[in-house]
Amino acid sequence: MKHFFLIIGLAFASIAINAQTVKYESQRPAPEERLFVSQAVEAKIDEVTALLANEKLRWMFANCFPNTLDTTVHPVGEYDTFVYTGDIAAMWLRDSGAQVWPYLSMVNEDEALRRLIAGVILRQFRCICLDPYANAFYKEPDKEGYWKSDITDMKPGIHERKWEIDSHCYPIRLAYEYWKITGDSSVFSEVWLQSIELTLQTFREQQRKDGFGPYRFQRTTHAAYDTLPNYGKGTPVNPVGLIVSCFRPSDDATTFQFLIPSNFFAVTSLRKAAEILTQVNGRSDLAGQCLELAAEVEEALKKYAVYEHPQFGPIYAYEVDGFGNHLLMDDANVPSLLAMPYLGDVDINDPIYQNTRRFVWSESNPYFFRGAVAEGIGGPHVGFDMAWPMSIMMKAFTSQDDAEIKWCIEMLMKTDAGTGFMHESFHVDDPMKFTREWFAWQNGLFGELILKIIADGKLNLLNSINI
Repeated sequence: MKHFFLIIGLAFASIAINAQTVKYESQRPAPEERLFVSQAVEAKIDEVTALLANEKLRWMFANCFPNTLDTTVHPVGEYDTFVYTGDIAAMWLRDSGAQVWPYLSMVNEDEALRRLIAGVILRQFRCICLDPYANAFYKEPDKEGYWKSDITDMKPGIHERKWEIDSHCYPIRLAYEYWKITGDSSVFSEVWLQSIELTLQTFREQQRKDGFGPYRFQRTTHAAYDTLPNYGKGTPVNPVGLIVSCFRPSDDATTFQFLIPSNFFAVTSLRKAAEILTQVNGRSDLAGQCLELAAEVEEALKKYAVYEHPQFGPIYAYEVDGFGNHLLMDDANVPSLLAMPYLGDVDINDPIYQNTRRFVWSESNPYFFRGAVAEGIGGPHVGFDMAWPMSIMMKAFTSQDDAEIKWCIEMLMKTDAGTGFMHESFHVDDPMKFTREWFAWQNGLFGELILKIIADGKLNLLNSINI
């Protein structure tokens, strides 16, 4: 499609644009080229753009909000929807769940949209059943992909096999919210029961109480964060009840394998699963197992997740190993420490979270970058001085300060490099240097943020922006 340039790996794209001569023309594909059209979403775009006084903000919202539907959804069959991340023709369980999340509030107004999202949920369950340790999949069940030489138990249909806790949590989050909004329990069929049994099995295996479990991963690579040490087992952990996540939501390897924000996410996800299993499936046995595991992980988080910081007081560590070691940082990818209230995993007024929030948005976080033009959190996935718009959005989502929210929106508007879209990351001294021009998750998240601000009665905040 003419509006998107495919950027491979970490190649930087730079577009020369004179800010004084920008014409805010739609950057969406032509209507006949859009993969899916939702009348409810189109109506929402019209409604919101009519409310927004700022021309650039109107333009960016109209470009970003429908980006997943315009460019990444591929209905395979009845109630079966495959979702690309954007410039990679594979479906991540995390990304796909996040990409369609902003449209959930409209499913009762659009039957085709409801079916599309139900198809995403069922495809996610089937992916987990294919391999509960994989993070990304192909539409074609017999396809052998780019990473087929990885030293792990690769199967056809799998794009990548990096074990990440959130790969199981995002499908539960999406399915639970879909059920609450629509009342449709038909997605909780046999494939759901199989997937939740595998989730419980995998979580227990990765508590490492009975040894390392079946998972190993090694890759021939120049990047240290793209493989696991100790012959694919990762760094040592003390089996204290937490769940190992060998990789982060960025797809980078963890340093200490108990990834704290993902363990918090597991707790809330297991409790949502238990509610579904009880009320829909009548499976009190499985529900009880979910609740028991959630309580165990929650108790371990209380014991091992908090670090007494000399400047910020008690904060949540990003990773721990159960031996007493703590990694003090945050990564932009969600789940992150910053994003925990956004996911509903901690109360926004939790004093430890508030201390943590101040820590992660400071130079004390080694992956916080402040430059001449902007600031934000990045991570080793892209490297130094590259902030992710996702971190700025999460700062806004978790803010209780209108001035701070406005500042975040203005920074997002100033760092789009004139494209009208969000990117994976940008250089804090020069936002014209960025990675991934086509990254649907961040585009949808920007639209979701604008909708939340309006729903919170803060339209005046958006209309006071003068950029």
